Amino acid sequence: METFSSKDMAMKVQKKFLSQLANKSVVQMFIDDTSSEILDELYRVSKEYSGNRTEAQKVIKDMIKIAVKVGVLFRHNRFSDEELSLAQNFKKKLHQGAMTAISFHEVEFTFDKSVMSNILIECRDMLLKLVNAHLTQKSHGRINHVFNYYASTDLLMQLYNPEGPFQSNLAKICAGLNKLIEEGKL
Repeated sequence: METFSSKDMAMKVQKKFLSQLANKSVVQMFIDDTSSEILDELYRVSKEYSGNRTEAQKVIKDMIKIAVKVGVLFRHNRFSDEELSLAQNFKKKLHQGAMTAISFHEVEFTFDKSVMSNILIECRDMLLKLVNAHLTQKSHGRINHVFNYYASTDLLMQLYNPEGPFQSNLAKICAGLNKLIEEGKL
């Protein structure tokens, strides 16, 4: 017997369509202004750090695609109770990461590259587990790409270098994270 569900088909089409349109206009539809500003700063850091505009665009585009796809899955109630519990733990870990990032920026001489990197790796692993049954291996590759890129201890050391070129970017990123935390979005 053939099992067909128009709801499942609509979700698949929506995920595919949105992943192909992950550009600035789509970001504005699904991501608020503060998050968009943070993504812009992350792009600038990535571009300057890598010296490669294409790579910087790819890492941000991958981040957007993953956020949109997870949002679609959540809106369509695709997560089991166990997965929803994992999603809550993921959100708590992201919150911890944001608070840690802000603290490292605001309190001199506290930055620890391994702490920040480990938080990002834990987030990556939680997210991979959350979407394991829902997204393709290509999407899993995108998750790995984004988290491994930003968990690079070399990148983190340059980002948090008080004499480095990324101080204004880091200040804007942390201001945005602070705002998202205050608004209860992170």
